[in-house]
Parts: sequence; structure tokens; C-alpha cells
Amino acid sequence: MKFENIGLEKTQIDLNRLTYIMEEHGMVLAGQWDYERVTYDRKFELKEGVYYLRVFGFAVQGDVGTDDATIELMTPILGKHYYPHGVEYGDDEYYPESLVKTCEKLLADIKADMVHYIG
Repeated sequence: MKFENIGLEKTQIDLNRLTYIMEEHGMVLAGQWDYERVTYDRKFELKEGVYYLRVFGFAVQGDVGTDDATIELMTPILGKHYYPHGVEYGDDEYYPESLVKTCEKLLADIKADMVHYIG
């Protein structure tokens, strides 16, 4: 499920500020990066299953590996995890309404915190 029109997509922000803001909202970078891309995750364990909110970004300037990059964010997505296959993001997946609302609020809060750091 894509969270379009949230206002995060195409936002450009310093990697270190981005990581700080994401961590403040429970989004984890962990090892999901390479020299050009980052993925921030938040795991939700519900009775309906395990879901992941993901925010992807890529370096438009600098290098993620040196912690010196400007990141452009992409459209956030929500997916359901199926063991052992991985996460599915299809529109035909079931996403509990309460989870969708939680994710929308979380993304809005992240966007609000970024306003101070973007041009």
C-alpha cells in the first residue's frame, strides 16, 4: 500500500538529520542501506499479522556510507510480512484501518519535524 500525497516524496534532507528524525518516530535504518540508498522501517505486530511501514530514499548528493549525503525521499509504503517469503505490498493485501491511520499520523508527524530542515 502506497501512502501517496503525504508530502514526503521528493523531499530532500541531510542524511544525519533524517536518521535522527526517523529514529525519534521509531523508524529504524539498521543495515538497510548501500552507498546510494536508504530504507527506514517500523515493524507493527498485530493479531492480523506482521506489517512494515517503509520509507525509501536515495542520495542525490554525497555518499550514504560516509554519513555525508543529501537524501531524496520516495513514496512511503506499507507491507505485510509472510514467513518465509518476505514482505508483500500489493493493493490486494488486507491492511487494518487502525494501522493505516497510525501510519498516516506517523508520516504526518515525520513531515512536520522535517519542515525545520528543508528549504
